[in-house]
Amino acid sequence: MSDRTRQQARPRIGLALAGGGPEGAVYEIGALRALDEALDGFEAHRLQAYVGVSAGSFVAACLANRMTSERLCRGTLEDEEGRLPFRSETFLTPAIHEMLGRSLATPRLALEALRDYAANPRDQSLLDAMTRLTRALPVGLFDNEPVHAYLERIFNTEGRTDDFRELPADLTVVAVDLDSGEAVRFGSDGMDHVPISKAVQASSALPGLYPPVEIEGRHYVDGVLLKTLHASVALDAGAELVICLNPIVPVDTRDSVEAGVMRRGRLQNRGLPTVLSQTFRLLVHSRLATGMASYEQRYPEADVILFEPSKADYRMFFTNIFKFSDRRTVAQHAYRSTREQLLRRREELEPILARHGVRLNVEALRRDNDLGTSLGLPGEPQSGVTERLDRTLSRLEEVLADQGRRHR
Repeated sequence: MSDRTRQQARPRIGLALAGGGPEGAVYEIGALRALDEALDGFEAHRLQAYVGVSAGSFVAACLANRMTSERLCRGTLEDEEGRLPFRSETFLTPAIHEMLGRSLATPRLALEALRDYAANPRDQSLLDAMTRLTRALPVGLFDNEPVHAYLERIFNTEGRTDDFRELPADLTVVAVDLDSGEAVRFGSDGMDHVPISKAVQASSALPGLYPPVEIEGRHYVDGVLLKTLHASVALDAGAELVICLNPIVPVDTRDSVEAGVMRRGRLQNRGLPTVLSQTFRLLVHSRLATGMASYEQRYPEADVILFEPSKADYRMFFTNIFKFSDRRTVAQHAYRSTREQLLRRREELEPILARHGVRLNVEALRRDNDLGTSLGLPGEPQSGVTERLDRTLSRLEEVLADQGRRHR
């Protein structure tokens, strides 16, 4: 019996992964490892349908290539060449070519602005005319061609494929056509000839950070601009259960100073990048709530389960993912918090999972595992500071959860 025939004989389970940059990808990898261990009848790399947006499209493409959550975790936690190294130069190479090309257009744009002002001095001020110079601003700060080269290496390794049509499972990578504003599903009929690496590059091209990606004369940007998860893609493909992972959650700092997590609970003190990050997270997360509420009405015969960090999850907000110790911390935290969430939501999740042949392994969840132990890696003793931070964050999450229940 072929791999696809075996899939069709089983309940169709799909996985929808949101974005969040390299940090979000690491979070999803740690969470998937927890799900693999705790859910009997669930294997993240042997599902029937995958849909990914932005960084989530990278993780989805790896899983559709039958890369296990263990392998993905080892690539994240073991800082060795040849695995899946998250190097800052891969993701944060300045877009010199883009910047240079735009700057060369400045003299021409200035002359055009002066000409327009001279022709219509009563209709506009000189300052209005000079706004034409904004066209010389780069459309992306960083070059995403190194990202594409990185993805090509990953998917062209022996035993994997960069071709949607050769995958043993359905994979959809969602991006947005910049000029039409419409979602494009790479991997679907008519769009499955585009290399997976190119589709993931396009889906991850967040405007302002990366320039749009040109594919066959069209320009594409980050798929998260339209929807956070696009879980409906898997549901439309016939998935009966879709498990969703979303790392993009706004942080709540109201109790952070009292808990000793932050010196000041004001995000504006951390500058523009932090304010923009919080703004983006708020927009994305509010839209996610609306989308999740609609699935129950649109797909009454299917089940959708969402896992995401809590708003008190400061590890997911204030980390440098390119620093190896922080990368390990995020993966470990995602692993632990997902296990805790599975236990906390046991009453809700068990009957849903049982409908699809999946059992929640409570015994495994009650074992005090960490990610390193799960992978057979040497443990790292926690410092007193780290232990206190763990306890503080856990206490803070409980306080915020209690507050949320009282205000419902």
